[in-house]
Amino acid sequence: MTTLIYDGTFEGMLTAIFEVYDRRLNHVKMQKGEWYASAMFEDMIKVTTDEARAVRVLKGLRAKLSSAGVQRLYIAHMAALEGEDDIIAGYIRYVFDAGQNIEEDYGNKYVLRVSEIVGMMRREKHRMEAFVRFQKLKDETFYATITPDFNVLPLLIKHFKSRYADQKWIIYDIKRNYGLYYDLHDTQFISLEFSAVNHPGKVIAAYNEEEEIYQHLWKNYFTSVNIPARKNTKLHLRHIPKRYWKHLTEKI
Repeated sequence: MTTLIYDGTFEGMLTAIFEVYDRRLNHVKMQKGEWYASAMFEDMIKVTTDEARAVRVLKGLRAKLSSAGVQRLYIAHMAALEGEDDIIAGYIRYVFDAGQNIEEDYGNKYVLRVSEIVGMMRREKHRMEAFVRFQKLKDETFYATITPDFNVLPLLIKHFKSRYADQKWIIYDIKRNYGLYYDLHDTQFISLEFSAVNHPGKVIAAYNEEEEIYQHLWKNYFTSVNIPARKNTKLHLRHIPKRYWKHLTEKI
């Protein structure tokens, strides 16, 4: 068994796959993280991300998969699920080793698992699109925090850029400590530094003066439309899981 240590990026994964075929390796294990001295008899290879090699592998994938198939593979890797690197690598190797398109071959464990991961990512994406609540800051920027189960922030760009094209906004993933900033023209990924007082999820000191009024009106609206006699907690939790409540103004 040979362990390939890569930097966790999609380009790094593709470079590692290049190494697998270039070195004619059979039994491999993928591991993202820093290189460390290996134990005696342990076979480990440090993979340095190489754009040229990654492009060659990507070109090969595009020749054997549909554009949607390549996108699904990228989304599955972007999920960054612990212990799933071998699944992504296994899927890519199956693509190259099979004699036909394998996208619908759900009898294969790699194809099935990638499909499951993509499904989880898309469901989480739709939840984030529904549950994001912006708060207006003093500089007129609208700010929201999220803690998604998976790394779906890059998948939110198209939706929010289209829906809120006329205002500056930041959506910040607290769990992964990075965010998405839109400046009325382009979006970019950012990382912010917060003090112990100004936690990323609690930036009250920076709220616009009108924000408290809007939040109060929003909460009153939900209180007024609530009908206690028709309360269905089980159904409510199914549509709005409790783990999202901390980001919803009407639930705070």
